[in-house]
Amino acid sequence: MRIVLLGAPGSGKGTQSQRLVERHGIPQISTGDLLRAAVTNGTDLGLKAKEAMDSGRLVDDDIVLGMIRERLSEPDAQRGFILDGFPRNLAQARALDTLLSELGKPLDAVVQMDVDYGELTRRISGRRTCADCGRVFNLLTCPPGQAEKDTCPKTGGPHRLFQRPDDNEATVAERLKVYDEKTKPLIEFYRTQGALRSIDAEGEVDKVTGRLEEALKSPPGSTAPTTKPKPAARQPTRKPEPKVAANSKGEGAAKGKGKDNADGKSGAKPKTQRAAKSNPVAAKRAPGKAAGTAKRAPAKTRSPKKSPSRQGGTARVGAAKKSGTWKSAANQLAKKKSGKKAAGQKAPGKKKAGKKR
Repeated sequence: MRIVLLGAPGSGKGTQSQRLVERHGIPQISTGDLLRAAVTNGTDLGLKAKEAMDSGRLVDDDIVLGMIRERLSEPDAQRGFILDGFPRNLAQARALDTLLSELGKPLDAVVQMDVDYGELTRRISGRRTCADCGRVFNLLTCPPGQAEKDTCPKTGGPHRLFQRPDDNEATVAERLKVYDEKTKPLIEFYRTQGALRSIDAEGEVDKVTGRLEEALKSPPGSTAPTTKPKPAARQPTRKPEPKVAANSKGEGAAKGKGKDNADGKSGAKPKTQRAAKSNPVAAKRAPGKAAGTAKRAPAKTRSPKKSPSRQGGTARVGAAKKSGTWKSAANQLAKKKSGKKAAGQKAPGKKKAGKKR
């Protein structure tokens, strides 16, 4: 495997690179280690690099790429390699692609290690480096005294740890700013090439290693699962119940008034029940009748008023008396009444004598 690990300072690139070395037997190639080794050995590239560092200048990309070319030609790098700390900007990424194409060793995967910036500050302030072999330890993850007990592969003795000048909280903010401006654009660069994978690099070291291994086996463009909780599922909205029209017995629901029971305890009340409050007599219900069918009180009989026609008849009678025709008219009226009475009623008979007790 030919791998590039991307991530901000303190994201764990060095720690995970060392684990990949142990698992897959491929070397970790760090530009910082290459520069120190070249300077120590006094190679041509090392001398040029020392001159730039002594004058306070950055080492040219051509010098760094020359060192990487020499390192990739060594026997242990034929099965693969892990690039840590390089490339750092778009110009270096394009130059690296050209170099690997010439060597016939294109990249297999580029893994982006995502870590919150607050966590990065905490990690960087606890980082310690061996002065002899360059191995990085972290006081937050490494048990106290464990690093000193391990054997340094360079000296055969215990590691000599020190804190790098740029591994303190005062310089972390500036380093993260440079990363955002220079290195973060590489994420989109390698995504366009179809080689990028992303993992959540927070949490226990073993779990991060598992995510890294899974990402290396997965196709490009994938993201390893994280331990962050999923958002809660939304509850389905309750649909309103359909309205039921009331029947003749008062069951169901009155239209537009909600539900009504048959006894009228809830919802809209019938008109007869509302009227019962003002007229107690009308509220009496006949037995066997449904609610709301109150008996009507019998209407009182009223004596009719004299109509205008009757009043006019009286006036005519008075006029007849004056003219002398009243007697003959009265006799004719009496005959009519007696005739009707004889035809419609029986003549009263004698009362039967009651039985003596």
